[in-house]
Amino acid sequence: MIFRKWGHLARFGTESASTSRLMTSRISSLPRSTTAHPDSRGQAVLSAIIREHLVTGEAVGSHAISDRFEHAAGWSSATIRYVMGELEEAGLLEQPHTSAGRIPTDQGYRYYVDNILGDARLSRGDRRAIESIGQVDAARARPDRLMERASHVLSALSENVGIVVWPPLAENRLQHIKFLRLPDKRILVVLVSASNIVQDKVIRLDQNFSQDELDQTARYLNTEFRGKSLLAIRAEIIALMREEKALYDRLLRNAMLLCEGSLVGEETAAGEVYVDGASNILTKPEFAGRETMRELFRTFEEKSRLVAILNECVAGDYGPGEVKVVIGRENVTPSMKGCAVITASYQVDDDITGTLGVVGPTRIEYARMMAVVNYLARFIERELSHGASLH
Repeated sequence: MIFRKWGHLARFGTESASTSRLMTSRISSLPRSTTAHPDSRGQAVLSAIIREHLVTGEAVGSHAISDRFEHAAGWSSATIRYVMGELEEAGLLEQPHTSAGRIPTDQGYRYYVDNILGDARLSRGDRRAIESIGQVDAARARPDRLMERASHVLSALSENVGIVVWPPLAENRLQHIKFLRLPDKRILVVLVSASNIVQDKVIRLDQNFSQDELDQTARYLNTEFRGKSLLAIRAEIIALMREEKALYDRLLRNAMLLCEGSLVGEETAAGEVYVDGASNILTKPEFAGRETMRELFRTFEEKSRLVAILNECVAGDYGPGEVKVVIGRENVTPSMKGCAVITASYQVDDDITGTLGVVGPTRIEYARMMAVVNYLARFIERELSHGASLH
């Protein structure tokens, strides 16, 4: 059984051997250009520029692309310069300086992700790094350690920022609850969730309960409301208390008071957030500006903002195994306008949904990171599903 302080965590996974089929969902606030649909030649040049820019971080000139196509018929330097001009006109490339080469725009990266990238394959090395998370005894025994290691692996594999979020207690489904009387009208609440995560919290109420009353209330909740969240339980008790026959039911009133006390501070809680690799942004030339870096650090330090950003990214209808990619100006948060956010959700026991993702500059390995994020989400699901392998 898992034990942890009123926190929040998730479940395990391994895909079949070598491939991870991905589906990407578009979130875009960018205007769509009617000319932003290059032919196969334009797609080849755009893809080559993105790959070159990913490695160097510099603007890419036509000569660098010419070297890639020197043995292909019909690919003269003049042709490549013309195609690059067309891509710039379509808003997919931009020229930072008059004499410089081109770099991809947010729209260029978006077109690349949506139309050029195919199914991503996860390398054996990346898969081994992810699966090693579950081989550490502390991670298998405590899901908080599992999440810490997951965010660390995300950061290490991406060389950017890895984030894992577990939803708040109020959403966890009840398997068993216990109340222990403490001095000074304090009560220790111990809750075992449906995914076998044990969480505890000390609450203080105005009323002085005997241990017998607490035991009776716990038996009632465990019998009548197993499998429901504290929020759902409270709503049902309120409905029961509205019925005339239940208006003065002491057991219901005690259950209501104890549920209310347990939910204090939980309804607006962002959930448990594990962040690793924020210092990696110091190495990224895209974030070299002092104010830009300061704003990003502030964002990573404010966990509620991070949860809002990730939840915004995965909002909407999409199924298991899908990865969402938000690029540059598609981000609503001003400090994230220069970032790519690659996210996936994971689900515990078909009920509790958490989120994980990678945040980095728009110059990021999209295909590889999409495969990593998807595989890790499925891994976490299977690791914690139904409390499997965790005691």
